[in-house]
Amino acid sequence: MELDVSEVRKDFPILGTKRSGKRLVYLDSAATSQKPSSVIDAVGYYYRNYNANIHRGLYGIAEKATEAYTDSKRLVAKLINAESYRNIVYVRNTTEAINLVALSWANANIKKGDTILITQMEHHSNIVPWQLLAKRKGAKLDYVGLTKGNMLVDMDNYREKLGNNPRLVAFTHVSNVLGVINDAKLMSSLAHKSGAKVLVDGAQSVPHLSVDVKDIDCDFFAFSGHKMLGPAGIGVLYGKEELLEEMPPIFGGGDMIRSVSFDGSTWNELPWKFEAGTANVEGGIGLGAAVEYLNNVGIPRIREHEKKITRYALSKLAEEKVSVYGPGSVKDFESKKAGVLSFNIKGAHPHDVASIFDSEGICIRAGHHCAMPLVNKVIGEPAAARMSFYLYNDEEDVDRAVSTISKVRKILHIS
Repeated sequence: MELDVSEVRKDFPILGTKRSGKRLVYLDSAATSQKPSSVIDAVGYYYRNYNANIHRGLYGIAEKATEAYTDSKRLVAKLINAESYRNIVYVRNTTEAINLVALSWANANIKKGDTILITQMEHHSNIVPWQLLAKRKGAKLDYVGLTKGNMLVDMDNYREKLGNNPRLVAFTHVSNVLGVINDAKLMSSLAHKSGAKVLVDGAQSVPHLSVDVKDIDCDFFAFSGHKMLGPAGIGVLYGKEELLEEMPPIFGGGDMIRSVSFDGSTWNELPWKFEAGTANVEGGIGLGAAVEYLNNVGIPRIREHEKKITRYALSKLAEEKVSVYGPGSVKDFESKKAGVLSFNIKGAHPHDVASIFDSEGICIRAGHHCAMPLVNKVIGEPAAARMSFYLYNDEEDVDRAVSTISKVRKILHIS
């Protein structure tokens, strides 16, 4: 069943507002998604009715808060087909999840001379932690190249570099710039055959694709709540239980301990040993509500809807003769392309493009998208504009965006 976008939009209060006298068109969900009323209400209801710290109070509202927080982990675990909520560590965002692995498992296991392998399409969050670790440990950070034109991961180059037996392989499931969908299952399998552990950045995949961490067989999987209709400040690290058990915590304090004496401490059970101090209770509850919303709509329906919108947008942008980066044809798109379109209009700086779009009540992103090496070195541009779609976008949104391209050319006197 196709999504009725007009009905979906009614669930999102901000999408009923206007900018510049026009209906707000939000095309920046790759940066952060809008929030449905059910998520906003769940957070508000917690504050109004059972605001309390978890794992501490023996009174009713504290027990209710603890139960709701833990239930949200069960929902998240089921969404990605994790073994149990014990595999779900709450962090602030994808960035913190990746840093947790870098500072804990990788810090303990990567030695001088070891190789860490990532790709050229990574977000800074999946580059900088490994740069810091490599420098600290005397390890080597290596990059898998991309194919020309469509900018897919060059699998021949990937296999070649796996021959160096990297200790860790980390890659994005879906590129936030190119919209490329990587074959995470295949890449994980090949990495494991070389003896590497695997971390997948799922920030752009979990909101849009059916994700099964058991099927992918990754060792770690990271994503953020705010990109999947949930609140900011809550993210997820999935890890295989045996790895999480052996990993040392990186933050010390309350709640992550089993016992503390003047001579030392012992750690709490999973996943709590990684969650020091007062938890982001409202964030977890809001994320649980977001998962319930996504389940009610259906991730497969969202994916099919986004395929339709992206196919339509690609065809319209082709008519406008703008440069679109990554897989650009319908043939490539079906299995390789998510609803992310980065583009440039010849003669127009992306920041000017975004500003003119804003004057039309349309929100798009402009810049290097926290992927400076990819945009500057691989694409070869200082910046790019980006449209990204979600379940609340439709062809009318695309039409308004495409018509604004003509306005950009007119205002900037571009033929």
